[in-house]
Amino acid sequence: QVQLVESGGGTVQAGGSLRLSCVAFGRTLSGYAMGWFRQSPGKEREFVAAIIPSDDSTHYADSVKGRFTISRDNAKNTVYLQMNSLQPDDTAAYYCGAGGIVDILARNRASFWGQGTQVTVSS
Repeated sequence: QVQLVESGGGTVQAGGSLRLSCVAFGRTLSGYAMGWFRQSPGKEREFVAAIIPSDDSTHYADSVKGRFTISRDNAKNTVYLQMNSLQPDDTAAYYCGAGGIVDILARNRASFWGQGTQVTVSS
């Protein structure tokens, strides 16, 4: 069993930055694809970014390309999401997930989920 704990959310003005962290307890994350997802009230959960274990390749939703960066520190069993140039449309609860590559990249699924951290961007 893996427990994921996100942190780093908050309220920022448009144009600001936040760094989210996702720490894993119970098992190493090194063998899992890791993804960040977000969900706003009334909307479906959407993919934001992912990092693949085999080669540390990264993948992003078009809406965040060039602004967000996902990274991982296997020694700390932690995945990060650096978010720059935040916009009001980025307001959502952000969740990290650990799972298989196809589930994370294509199915908005994960074997393990964190509890989420709220990001609010004011205009």
